[in-house]
Amino acid sequence: MAAITDPVADLLTRIRNANTANHKTVDVPASRVKAAIAQILTDEGFIERFERLTEGPQGTIRVHLKYGPEKEKVITGLRRISRPGLRVYTGKTEIPRVLGGLGLVIMSTPQGIMSGKRAKKLGVGGEVLAYVW
Repeated sequence: MAAITDPVADLLTRIRNANTANHKTVDVPASRVKAAIAQILTDEGFIERFERLTEGPQGTIRVHLKYGPEKEKVITGLRRISRPGLRVYTGKTEIPRVLGGLGLVIMSTPQGIMSGKRAKKLGVGGEVLAYVW
């Protein structure tokens, strides 16, 4: 299997593809960054839950996707913002809002990976990883 150069984009793409195909779960190779992003998505209500499986040397994260009562998608969009070829940073006063506050900004800060709301509350800036709406 080929090496993945952008693991965050891989995670978002797998979630987007599984969500489009109405899958209940999607498996992703595990890492601490991916687990932190999955935790943020769980806390903000975009996915039902995630669990860490210890099969193989690296392990796997199983993400349980969330749908509405009529099978409507909770996640309507995912976009990778900062990527290996173009890093995007923001200060504590310029943290972006997605869909007027209805979406989610995932950031990597000196205090760890967190949502844009939490970063604004703590008064820290950092790298803008992704938008979710």
